[in-house]
Amino acid sequence: MNPKTDFELLPGTTDGVSDLSWSPAADYIAATSWDNQLRIWEVMPNNTVQAKAAYAHEAPALCCTWSRDGSKVFSGGADKAIRMLDVTTGTPSALSAAHDAPVRCLKWMNTANAQALVSASWDRTLKYWDLRAPQPVASVALPERVYAMDLVGDLLVVATAERHILLFNLSQNPTVPIRTIASPLKWQTRTVACFTNGSGYAVGSIEGRVSLQYVEEKQQHQNFAFRCHRDGNSCFSVNAISFHPVHGTFTTAGSDGFIHFWDKESKQRLESSPNLGNTIPCTAFSRTGQYFAYGLSYDWSKGHEHYQPGSKNSIMIHPVQDSEVKPRTAFARRR
Repeated sequence: MNPKTDFELLPGTTDGVSDLSWSPAADYIAATSWDNQLRIWEVMPNNTVQAKAAYAHEAPALCCTWSRDGSKVFSGGADKAIRMLDVTTGTPSALSAAHDAPVRCLKWMNTANAQALVSASWDRTLKYWDLRAPQPVASVALPERVYAMDLVGDLLVVATAERHILLFNLSQNPTVPIRTIASPLKWQTRTVACFTNGSGYAVGSIEGRVSLQYVEEKQQHQNFAFRCHRDGNSCFSVNAISFHPVHGTFTTAGSDGFIHFWDKESKQRLESSPNLGNTIPCTAFSRTGQYFAYGLSYDWSKGHEHYQPGSKNSIMIHPVQDSEVKPRTAFARRR
């Protein structure tokens, strides 16, 4: 990965980047940050960017997602609220009492049976929202505070404190988990990401390891874990995992300042970035996989004593090369 071709989203954030989400309908990207803001940019074909919209929470904004058609963007924050912007009209609105604690994760659910906004919080609940109603259509009690969440198709994966991982089949019963397990990794979960075909998911933790897990019993012999963000005896948090929407390969990004590209089928690393000079809290591929976004800001993994006042917070866009994300051929693997 050559970051010399990467370009920055401007105007940028004034505090740490917390989440990134691409529109499923256009090359628009939304970002939340610890300066309370949600911002939206358009990425142009000539690798330039244009700021499109922004609005504020009353406390740090922690997560964001888009509706299926890309007409609405949602954000959740430490103010316990979920806010929404209608992109077509520019009209903002809010579910001001959405949760009893910070809203940590948001995803858009789109199954054959229903469409809904899914929110998860440090108040230990998972909620499903019909945008036409002020109250959630369903609420699920969870065993602990939510740290990470992802969904693809019918598969919803929720990771909480104390290493709990809950799997839901959204078409069968979105309020009752089909399975609750302890994370296969020994230490605190930082991120989860579903495979592009919904057959499984990846888990990343603070110990610099990733585990890939399949949902179906008949495929669970393919489960495996590997080390990725380590340097000798030093372990670095795996903060983000993103799957390429076309090829199904994936990236890991960590507090060591590196991004790695992986092929889970051949169990090999495809590419790596140089050290990018800051911790990487979040990443995301665009809808076609043409662009890869990553944040650069301190993730507090080493405590407040390592924070450098005045350090830059930025969001970079990397134009993706086929060599970084295409699975290797059998011949290339033998070489």
